[in-house]
Amino acid sequence: MKHVPLLDTATAAEKLRIGQVIAYPTEAVYGLGCDPANETAVRKILAMKGRHESAGLVLIASELSELQPWVAEVDPALLDKAMKTWPGPITWLFPRAKGVPDYVAGRHPTVAVRITAHGPSRDLCRAFGSALISTSANHTAASPARSAQEVENYFGDQLAGILAGELGGAQNPSEIRDLVSGETLRQG
Repeated sequence: MKHVPLLDTATAAEKLRIGQVIAYPTEAVYGLGCDPANETAVRKILAMKGRHESAGLVLIASELSELQPWVAEVDPALLDKAMKTWPGPITWLFPRAKGVPDYVAGRHPTVAVRITAHGPSRDLCRAFGSALISTSANHTAASPARSAQEVENYFGDQLAGILAGELGGAQNPSEIRDLVSGETLRQG
């Protein structure tokens, strides 16, 4: 297995634009990412993780406009509820926009989205110019990677590279809440 290269933000964004899969640090663990509009790249991540399409994936962004193609319009009071927690480590389940593919949202009427406050992740979204897939860098039954070396051990040659940067210091992956019901589905 060859060494997986560390990437700067601009190079990582270019890899995303050409349909490749990268890993990058998030608030708590390393994530696998790709362009959510690139079905081949998303399906590669699902295969790498051994994750079924029906589960759905999280999208992260640096600002709300990057999420707008993926989420349906919601009542301003509901949007305000999410915006009070963003940027930050709360992932909200928004009603999904018409046309959002099942390979992103799974079998759900919602799509999981977050505006991240984590510097390297936020900078990557800005450089890419869009939201990106953010799912923990691990096989479904394994612990999430907390170092670039663990990512390389899990996925090696399957990655175009790993974004250089540090984890955000959170102990657990992002909390997941349903926007409409307010229910917490995963504690942060």
